[in-house]
Amino acid sequence: MKRKIQREFIFVALTTILLTTVLVTAVFYNFFKKEIIEELKTYTRVLQSTGVFHVEGEIGETAYDSLGLKTLRISLINSDGIVLYDNDVDVGGLDNHGDRPEIAEALKNGSGQSIRRSDTLDANSFYYAVRQENGSVLRVAKEASSIWRIFKSALPIVVAMAVGMLMICWCLSSQATKSLMAPIDYLADHLDECDDLPVYKEMVPFVQTIRKQHTDIVKNARMRQDFTANISHELKTPLTSISGYAELIEHQMVASKDIPRFAGEIHRSAQRMLTMINDIIKLSELDVMEATTMVFDRVPLYQLAENCVNMLQINAEKHQVSLELKGIPCEITANKEMVEETLYNLCDNAIRYNHENGKVIVTVEPAGTKVRLCVEDTGIGIPSKHQERVFERFYRVDKSRSKATGGTGLGLAIVKHIVAQHKAEMILESEVDQGTKITILFENAEN
Repeated sequence: MKRKIQREFIFVALTTILLTTVLVTAVFYNFFKKEIIEELKTYTRVLQSTGVFHVEGEIGETAYDSLGLKTLRISLINSDGIVLYDNDVDVGGLDNHGDRPEIAEALKNGSGQSIRRSDTLDANSFYYAVRQENGSVLRVAKEASSIWRIFKSALPIVVAMAVGMLMICWCLSSQATKSLMAPIDYLADHLDECDDLPVYKEMVPFVQTIRKQHTDIVKNARMRQDFTANISHELKTPLTSISGYAELIEHQMVASKDIPRFAGEIHRSAQRMLTMINDIIKLSELDVMEATTMVFDRVPLYQLAENCVNMLQINAEKHQVSLELKGIPCEITANKEMVEETLYNLCDNAIRYNHENGKVIVTVEPAGTKVRLCVEDTGIGIPSKHQERVFERFYRVDKSRSKATGGTGLGLAIVKHIVAQHKAEMILESEVDQGTKITILFENAEN
């Protein structure tokens, strides 16, 4: 990147030098042409004032020499275009000059001028002609360098200047590049430091975005590392139980009457592993779906809540917990499968972590421009110091009770994912031994 910036600096400098040289040469040459034409006009007026070229016929060299105009070519042409006098060539070998631009213009308008290039001499001939009172045309000409000749003569100086400027630009571009890249180089090695990095004002949004991305990457890496460690730990316990019970049965170290109990333990451990794996798969799917477009439809929240309550009634009775639905039909804009997953996890947790003869009440009702889903239980509650972490993966308030009830510690993590993807609001209220109330505010489909 540094070399690219240097190349661009040098390219801009060389382009500027070239364009400036061409522009200055063109402007100078244009000024040069005007000066020569004005000079020829002056010479023409001087020649007219002498009266030497007012008479047709042969003009003596003595008269011309007396004027001291050796650098000029002077011609006298009559109204028919015949050259009467030319101080540079023999008029006998000249053709008719009536069609020459400066002559034709002078005969028509009183004066005329033109410039003709000589490729052989690499020079331009400047002509100025004026019609006299007797109808003849007095023409004065002078040779001068062409613009290319002037440019060629200036080329060594231009090259020397370009080389000098190239060296200066190389030094300046190197210094400027180092100054420009210094904050970026420093940022690359100090992303984990405080927010007082020495950067330009224009780079602040860029730096903030990079720092945020870096923080997210580090956070996600740690989360994945913790997640992997937790998975290994969580799967190790049921696998150890299954392996141990199976080994005892394999070596006939268990009484016949205890085999059903051991088989039941193996079944429960396997079931727990299956539940955990299903939850892990769901979390992985949610992580992938964050980067894709999800399909949102009008979802009848009350109907989904009713289906969930009916499905979990047997599980609630098994735990000696009553499960009740309240509210009125409401529709939200959401993903149906995710809402069903949210309802199941919230209701299942409320049943698992409840007291005997406890209650779980599911409420669906409108709340202004939102729709409120509330799952409230009379269970063990969550201590205030744990409430901020219960939505973390594999986090359990009471690990012994969670394992006894078959909890994986992923249910609320899944709920948090789904709520975030729906841009909904979730509120947790809980007191120890009084119960827990989780409220989610979804977008009303009617809005």
